[in-house]
Amino acid sequence: MRHVTVEYLFNGEPRTHLFEFKQPQLPVHEAAMHLLQLHFVDGENSLIMPNADATPAQILEQAERVGLTQIQVVD
Repeated sequence: MRHVTVEYLFNGEPRTHLFEFKQPQLPVHEAAMHLLQLHFVDGENSLIMPNADATPAQILEQAERVGLTQIQVVD
């Protein structure tokens, strides 16, 4: 397993989260999807999640709409 640190702003406040993945790289849009799940996947907010066929740009746009910005994947 590979540890990946993601730095981002959540509603303007700096945050950091450590993920574990098997894959060698984590694109920013995939990091955004994991952050959306981390912050909004409870029952009431499940409609915030992008569609399964969303493009990387749409995922990042949705993340920005709900306050997840400046997402950076740090190795």
